[in-house]
Amino acid sequence: MDDCIFCKIASGQIPSTVVYQDNDVFAFRDLSPQAPEHILFIPRRHIASMADLTPADGPLLASIFTAASKVAHELGLDQGYRFLTNVGPQAGQSVFHLHFHLLGGRTMTWPPG
Repeated sequence: MDDCIFCKIASGQIPSTVVYQDNDVFAFRDLSPQAPEHILFIPRRHIASMADLTPADGPLLASIFTAASKVAHELGLDQGYRFLTNVGPQAGQSVFHLHFHLLGGRTMTWPPG
């Protein structure tokens, strides 16, 4: 999508601090971190949100989750971390490109907010 900021980040049009990338997944540091480690994982292909996933996206989701697990381990988050996505404006989704937040490096509380 021409106007999607995450598509532009994944393509290198907008600079980011890249943490992980492969043919399907791109991960970078959040510019407004909510924890000492706050990494965003996105599919390179534009998907607006989790609500737009289809059964055919199963392998892509497996790739995202596998990449997140690898990065969490590399960051030393073996004691725990949070991995989540927001779906829709009421849940706090502000960029309409599917993305998952990896948050760690501090004790998480519940409920999250």
